[in-house]
Amino acid sequence: MSSVRFEPAGSLRGRLHPPPDKSISHRAALIGAMAEGRTRVYRYLDSADTRSTLGAIEAVGAGVSIISSDDRGGLEVDVEGVGLRGPSGAGIDVGNAGTLIRLMPGWLAGQAAGEWSLDGDDSIRGRPVDRVMEPLRQMGAEIECRDGRLPPLVVRGSELRGIDYELPMASAQVKSCLLIAGLLAEGETTVREPVPTRDHTERMLAAAGARLRRDGDAITVSPAERLEPAEIPVPGDLSSAAFFLAAALIVPGSELWLEGTGLNKTRMGLLSVLSAMGVEMEQGSVGGKGIAVEDIGEAGGESFGTLHATSSALRGTEVTPEQVPRAIDELPLVALLGCFAEGETFVRGAGELRRKESDRIAGVVEGLGGLGAEIEAAEDGFRVHGGGLRGGEIDARGDHRLAMLGAIAGLASREGVEVHGFDAVKVSYPGFERDLRLLLSC
Repeated sequence: MSSVRFEPAGSLRGRLHPPPDKSISHRAALIGAMAEGRTRVYRYLDSADTRSTLGAIEAVGAGVSIISSDDRGGLEVDVEGVGLRGPSGAGIDVGNAGTLIRLMPGWLAGQAAGEWSLDGDDSIRGRPVDRVMEPLRQMGAEIECRDGRLPPLVVRGSELRGIDYELPMASAQVKSCLLIAGLLAEGETTVREPVPTRDHTERMLAAAGARLRRDGDAITVSPAERLEPAEIPVPGDLSSAAFFLAAALIVPGSELWLEGTGLNKTRMGLLSVLSAMGVEMEQGSVGGKGIAVEDIGEAGGESFGTLHATSSALRGTEVTPEQVPRAIDELPLVALLGCFAEGETFVRGAGELRRKESDRIAGVVEGLGGLGAEIEAAEDGFRVHGGGLRGGEIDARGDHRLAMLGAIAGLASREGVEVHGFDAVKVSYPGFERDLRLLLSC
């Protein structure tokens, strides 16, 4: 297990292009495999998680060719699809990829025949899949798993029927799985969300020729004969950029430009939270201290732009359950920001954090508490009081986001932080330490 120490920083300054978006990369490869013909993905994320997805689609018969790579963690990838009804039976190793094990069964369950097993590492074996299994079984799927809710997962192809399903809690992964299954079902499939979640799957399916419509909180998909291949550019990952945003805000004297960052409106919850914490938000250049959105463009149905961030005073805020889905991956950073805010920050309605790569509520509370934070856990969130961080040691628990959280905490602390298990960053951002150190040296 690797340990890396991060000392207090004077400031961070410079420009950075965040790595490609992990959520979009997973979906681009999977939908490319479901299409008939060649899909080219530009700036596919090169990480352990997304390599697992390439391995998974190869296992069921899709062709994968890596054309080139860049120095910012991106690959140019060609996927030769097998078609909606073409995957061959296989054993699939999903590694640590929770998105993969929750989306892919939607495709496999609707096949006329075949059997697939999906398994992964110890972390995956502890992450429930019953929220996917239950609605798929309502559609007629044949699925088995360990103890009724945990991987490994066995899927047998069967005839599916469309259903009208209301998600018990907001989940883009469950929604995506059911929309994909709906392509292979008899009749329409409708998924109702309690609040909107990230919509990358809907955008890609529509671009590939699927018939979808949204009516309020309901998304309906019709059965499809085929999906068309496409060219898919992947923007920078806002969830990865968020660590640098946080660092810029809490390390005095910092100024960063995060270029080519994805600005999908269903992923922008962190910016709303930061606004409530007193961070000034601007269109164009930053007038004083805060965050500005510049150079907005669009490609492949996704918006992107540059986030310009400077250090800023923060005040405590409350993050409500309605805000959680659009900021779920960034909520650990909200806890860190709360350590440097005036007053109290309270997050509730975020029980989903206990079902991530680790129990992130426990990991954040114990980790930051060990660094001197005044923080306490709730069943579905946490409460943190401002006052800064002393420093010390933090265990990443095999979770890439906790590893990066520890690094940023070290920069803003009084004594520095040693992050144990730092190599977990390879799951989503192998070049994180290099990029961070580059901004510190400017």
